[in-house]
Amino acid sequence: MEAAPTTSYWLDVLALVYFFIVWALYSHTTANGFAGRKSLTYEMNQARHQWMATMSTRELRMIDTSIMIGLQQGTGFFASTSILAIGGCFGLLNSSGRVLTLFHDLPLLGETTQQLFETKILGLLVLFAYAFFKFAWSYRLFNYCSILIGGVPMARDKGPDDPIVIASINRAAGINIQAGQHFNSGLRGIFFSIGYLGWFLHPLVFMITTTLVAIVLLRRQFFSTARDVLMRNGVTSDYSPRGK
Repeated sequence: MEAAPTTSYWLDVLALVYFFIVWALYSHTTANGFAGRKSLTYEMNQARHQWMATMSTRELRMIDTSIMIGLQQGTGFFASTSILAIGGCFGLLNSSGRVLTLFHDLPLLGETTQQLFETKILGLLVLFAYAFFKFAWSYRLFNYCSILIGGVPMARDKGPDDPIVIASINRAAGINIQAGQHFNSGLRGIFFSIGYLGWFLHPLVFMITTTLVAIVLLRRQFFSTARDVLMRNGVTSDYSPRGK
């Protein structure tokens, strides 16, 4: 007869469910606003569209391609970092017994078996794998955006209100915004993995670190100086497609 789940087991389950709820709520809030305020990400999406509209008036677009190269390099860096983190998780799995022996004297470690400890490592590995796939797709979308930039006709030749020019701008801006949103999702996975580390100590610590990470990210999105700068100067475009 199997033993009934212990209180510690249900506390671990509660902490993990709380982690994903906070993550989902943060993602929803970033996309839809908080207390009537638009997020920093929303404002930057407007700036991305304005960038594409301004780009259509330039005959030589070396500036725009240089920006795209910079965006791709940053995305590639984080993708490579995620791969290294995944490798680190596999290394930790290989030596989980020794690590657990070193940690067993910590006062907040709680009831942790080697099986549970390895399960937590696998969860951390999944987070980094999620981040990697987001960064990799973002990198590819930035590549697609570079091609679309090359296909945007000169607004001076056809006129800024020409439907072909507008459609080309919207396509380039839409892919650029999608790339940025996937990049942000990858970063979100990295940030929340910091909160996830609290689970290695205790489920309650896990919930606290998850909450602290969410508070820091919410502050940056809705109450940061960077957002205030964008709001003060204003962005005229109202284009903001939802990402997936």
